[in-house]
Amino acid sequence: MVARRADTARNPIRTPSNRQTAESCPLTSIITRFGALGVFMLMVPESACIPIPSEATLLFSGVAVRQGWMSMPVAIAAATVGNLVGSLLAYGLGATHLLESFPFARRAVERWGALIERHGARAVLFARVLPLARTFVALPAGARRLGLPRFVAYTTIGSAIWAAGFVLLGTLLATAWHTVDSVLGRVLLVVGVTVVALTLHRRRETADPRA
Repeated sequence: MVARRADTARNPIRTPSNRQTAESCPLTSIITRFGALGVFMLMVPESACIPIPSEATLLFSGVAVRQGWMSMPVAIAAATVGNLVGSLLAYGLGATHLLESFPFARRAVERWGALIERHGARAVLFARVLPLARTFVALPAGARRLGLPRFVAYTTIGSAIWAAGFVLLGTLLATAWHTVDSVLGRVLLVVGVTVVALTLHRRRETADPRA
């Protein structure tokens, strides 16, 4: 019995880590497996008119930062570069006008294009920090041949702001989860996060160009 206890002390039972648990989710498993490259891989399509939720990607990146297997500057840089690459792909696609034969793409170009006509290149910066608009704003920017240097500059700045905000939020949420010990405290934390998620979802629906 004493020998068994000594062996247990030397070799404690290992429970699955949060990183291993995250592999059950397809989205977070990409980040878990590839790290910063996974963040980049998820953020490229998000800016190329494929609405993968960047909020989830960045929040989990913040959790990774909190757990110490990704640094915050690397997470923000990977997300920003991924957004820039995806935006350049959408910009080029918009410049070809090929998608305007599809009703959804045509409405997106018209809706967000009006924002560019009203505010110029600064509209790209505004759109990069708005749900849904950030996904499609590169199409009308390309269709209207917005100056590429200004497009790259505003896209980079806006993407970095968006990434930094959600990565930091993910870090704070992960810290709060480990800090709050009581069941009631964790329930309230989950409720708060759910309210924020529903608010963002409603804003997406309001801003949907198909409406």
